[in-house]
Amino acid sequence: MRRYLVLAVTLSLAAACFIMPATCKSYSRKTRRTNAKISGFDWKNCGQPDAPAVLKTLALSPDPITIPGDLTAAASGSTSVELASPLAVNVTLEKEVAGFWVKIPCVEELGSCHYPDACDLLDQLVPPGQDCPEPLHTYGLPCHCPFKAGSYSLPQSDFYLPYMDLPYWLTNGNYRVQGVLGSQGKELGCLKVALSLHSE
Repeated sequence: MRRYLVLAVTLSLAAACFIMPATCKSYSRKTRRTNAKISGFDWKNCGQPDAPAVLKTLALSPDPITIPGDLTAAASGSTSVELASPLAVNVTLEKEVAGFWVKIPCVEELGSCHYPDACDLLDQLVPPGQDCPEPLHTYGLPCHCPFKAGSYSLPQSDFYLPYMDLPYWLTNGNYRVQGVLGSQGKELGCLKVALSLHSE
């Protein structure tokens, strides 16, 4: 569900990633099931001034966000072009180490990864023909490509974030993530997110 939430909200609002599309993947290697807290969450668009896909508002509470726990989210965004397959997402994940930002490589689809078509990922998570889960269904927000040009808005909604399996190398610290949304070699939008992770 975390993976779906990240992708559906991201693509519905024509933005890049909140963290990564694979955060709820079942890892075959070392993982730990953990309680976690996310604090210091901040975001900004990083695309060109005329980028077709932009996130306009994003509000998350409480701070810190506790996992597992309840999350309240509201967001809005727009796209001036239709977002259709193939819809690539390039994610760059960095961690602060001794005052320097270090790029984390792509390991088991988590980290600084290239996803060639987020539309395919959405189809895996919510099979075509199946209704979009709540609250997207209630507000008429799509969860499959193509996403028509226009404005999208998620009113304040409550979610429950269940336990998550973190890979052993994703440890406490400060992180920043950049997600670039593109199609056919053209950049459609860019989003930067900063946060602090504390896990038990």
